[in-house]
Amino acid sequence: MRIFLAGATGAIGRRLAPLLVAAGHEVIGTTRSPGKVDALRKAGLEPLVIDVFDAAALSRAVSAASPEIVVQQLTDLPPGLDPSRMAAATYRNARVRKEGTRNLVAAALEAGVRRFIAQSIAWVYAPGVEPHTEDDPLDVHAEGGRAVSVDGVATLERLTLSSPPLLGAVLRYGHLYGPGTGVSSVSESPSLHVDAAASAALLLVEKERSGIYNIAEPCGYLSTAKALRDLDFEAQARLDGGA
Repeated sequence: MRIFLAGATGAIGRRLAPLLVAAGHEVIGTTRSPGKVDALRKAGLEPLVIDVFDAAALSRAVSAASPEIVVQQLTDLPPGLDPSRMAAATYRNARVRKEGTRNLVAAALEAGVRRFIAQSIAWVYAPGVEPHTEDDPLDVHAEGGRAVSVDGVATLERLTLSSPPLLGAVLRYGHLYGPGTGVSSVSESPSLHVDAAASAALLLVEKERSGIYNIAEPCGYLSTAKALRDLDFEAQARLDGGA
């Protein structure tokens, strides 16, 4: 399949791209930085420098690529998740989830794309009985920075799941650790190795499921039973060289 991977140089995108290529897919990988084009090409991708906030250019690019699937793995976070810069990044990341996803969905619809898969997060459920399942409500009454994040997540998920005729799916990832994340080991629950996150995205691409999936290591906060049943998700999945 032809896959438009938005965010191919991000923490998950860098690990997902080689999995998709190895599985025989043709991957158009996007980046904001011209300096990363050579690395994408060497990894077997068709590189594309694009700004997700430029709706017109994005629409033209997706139509020209003619993908069957768009995979949204975009974030705007500081290197190493620098705590001193995370407050400002919360707002930038919410903008990516809202405006960036809106532009990607519109471009996908214009290009006649069949499926849309998006990255979300798994630690924004409203307080309630645990473990949380995918049917539990998000914490829409949160305050402060958490409210900004939840609003961004809620918008991303609504656009992904409610934009017919696109078949939409959402991966609610735990807190990432591993290569490229700035976090070397489990630090917060729910947790998730970046390679397991990438593996889950590949599974979803190939199994053609829709809906929401919690993707994390076993914990008391949430249930991953749906991902285990529908996707054969493996929390211990690692790429060669994955720490």
